[in-house]
Amino acid sequence: MCEEYAKAHGLIYNVKKSEFLVFKAVGGKCPESVPAIKLNGVELKRVTKFKYLGHLVTDDLKDHEDIERERRALAVRCNMLVRRFARCSPSVKITLFKSYCQVFYTCSLWASFTQKTVNALRVQYNNGFRMLLGLPRFCSASGMFAEARTDDFYAILRKKAASLLRRIRASSNSILRTIAERYDSPITSHLARVLVGRNTD
Repeated sequence: MCEEYAKAHGLIYNVKKSEFLVFKAVGGKCPESVPAIKLNGVELKRVTKFKYLGHLVTDDLKDHEDIERERRALAVRCNMLVRRFARCSPSVKITLFKSYCQVFYTCSLWASFTQKTVNALRVQYNNGFRMLLGLPRFCSASGMFAEARTDDFYAILRKKAASLLRRIRASSNSILRTIAERYDSPITSHLARVLVGRNTD
C-alpha cells in the first residue's frame, strides 16, 4: 500500500532511513519468527527502539528509555545555564530555568515506568535548580521552588497531563473524543492518576 501510494503521488521513500519495530505482547513475549519486510524491494532493518517526533518508543512499550533521554538532556541544559549565566541575577536565572529546564517534551505520554526511573529525573531537576541559584545541596526542594515562585517537578507533570487531557476532550477527531469520554480507557485513567498525584510503578 505504501509503494502504491508513493507511486500515485510522485513520492520516493528513503529506504535507508526506514525501519520497523515489532511490539511485544503483554508479558514481554515476541513472535518467534518475523518475516522480512521490504519497501521498494529493499529489506528494512528491524529495531527495538525508535525516536518518533522526539519521543523514544521501545518494543516493550515502557517509558524508561525516554525518561532517561529527558534526564540526560536536562543535565546538559542545566550545566550550560550554570556555566554561561553564573553572574546573572537570581530573577534572570529563574527565568532561564523556566525556559530551558521545564520542557519535559512528551512527558504527558509517560505511562509505564518505575518510581526509580522518574525519581532520577526529579533529582536531576531539583539539583539543576540548586546549582543554578547556588543553593545548598540538601536544602528543601519544596521550599526553594516556593520561594522562587517556580513549579516543582510534579507540578509540571500535572500541568502537562491537564493540557493533554483538555486538548483530547476539545478535539474534533472521533477517535480522540471516544478516548476522552471513556473514563476506563488506559490513557484517561493514567492522566487522571497524574492529576491527583498518584505515580505509576
